[in-house]
Amino acid sequence: MSEGSGPGSEARNTRPARSDDRGCRVARVTRRNGWLLVLALLAVPMAVIPGDDLTVVSLWGFLSTSGPGVTAGGYPVWAYFLEQPRPFGTLPASIRAWPLAIGFYLLAAASATAGVALGREDRRVTGGLLALAAAASLWVSVGVATRFGVGTTSGWLAVIPIGALATLAVAVAVYGRDLRGIVEA
Repeated sequence: MSEGSGPGSEARNTRPARSDDRGCRVARVTRRNGWLLVLALLAVPMAVIPGDDLTVVSLWGFLSTSGPGVTAGGYPVWAYFLEQPRPFGTLPASIRAWPLAIGFYLLAAASATAGVALGREDRRVTGGLLALAAAASLWVSVGVATRFGVGTTSGWLAVIPIGALATLAVAVAVYGRDLRGIVEA
């Protein structure tokens, strides 16, 4: 039996590199490093709105700077939903996607945590949850962008969807091979 094969080898998942079908060296991300990347996504903003008043839209709320004295202020997402006078169903679709994004991120983090803590992770589930989190995060970013007039007067970089891009990058880098296995099977 070669090194890295046999019972229990999947739980270790610490091989530094291997060759793919084309003979290229492919770095393997350890389960622990993948877990750290997934957890780090919880702190990455979904969108950044650059300008005179920088606004950061995160999973957890808004953070903005305003004016020449640069005072910072925040508004948590749960306060937004609790103080909202309109019913949830009447809110714009991009705002309704916000709790979905939070849920997908938290479920992906729980799945990756189970992989590290218990050695039990279906990497296809974690990768799929990250893909769904990226889609929901992009949906929120596009909704924010439409409120800022992207494509008309503000230009295409009025809202930068950092969260969706970072999440997609982690999903592809850490779980891409597992997700390709779903499509190819």
